[in-house]
Amino acid sequence: MSAVTILLVDDHPIVREGYHRLLERQAEFHVCAEAGDAQEAYRAYKEHRPNVVVMDLALPGASGIEGVRHIRQWDKDAKILVFTMHLGVAFALKAFEAGASGYVTKSSAPGELVRAVKAIAAGGRFLSEDISRAIAADRLAGPDRAIDQLGPRETEILRLLASGLTSETIAEMLNLSTKTVRNHHYAIKGKIGAQNDAHLVWLAVSAGLIKIDDAIFDGHST
Repeated sequence: MSAVTILLVDDHPIVREGYHRLLERQAEFHVCAEAGDAQEAYRAYKEHRPNVVVMDLALPGASGIEGVRHIRQWDKDAKILVFTMHLGVAFALKAFEAGASGYVTKSSAPGELVRAVKAIAAGGRFLSEDISRAIAADRLAGPDRAIDQLGPRETEILRLLASGLTSETIAEMLNLSTKTVRNHHYAIKGKIGAQNDAHLVWLAVSAGLIKIDDAIFDGHST
């Protein structure tokens, strides 16, 4: 049986080393490449064409959701497993909207990651038990949230704006024009009925896109 090739994406080299060893304990797994951010992951995917990508969400610059979206835009058949500390439902749902095939939190048992990679390599989907319960509870809790109106790219731009980045910086980070970022900014406001940027920041915090300590409440340079 041919090996399942894996691209491992995490910005911490020591963490990558640990998961690299865990995955390669399985005779059928081979970690063919590693990356530390979303852009590097995209380049590595094009070069190595792995069977499965294991992608963290908390990456420097563009998040793993943007990494998922970008890879899937280039290869609609890419199989991507999100493996992250984020238990937030919003992150999980946006990851699936961007094209992820599975979502496993790093608080899961090591065997959960192995099972997830096997399932996704075989063409299936996978949710760790904790995020599955969180999504079920969220769906039963009541009406859709404002963030549900946003697509994956809009969600990424919201996260970056709420973190205090300028439109120019976001444009460079996502390989967009500044005008496009500004258009997204205004479209996001319109979709959720926000009157100002402070409302956008509170939305990002309440959805778990950023931590309260990372939020910028004194306006943005757009």
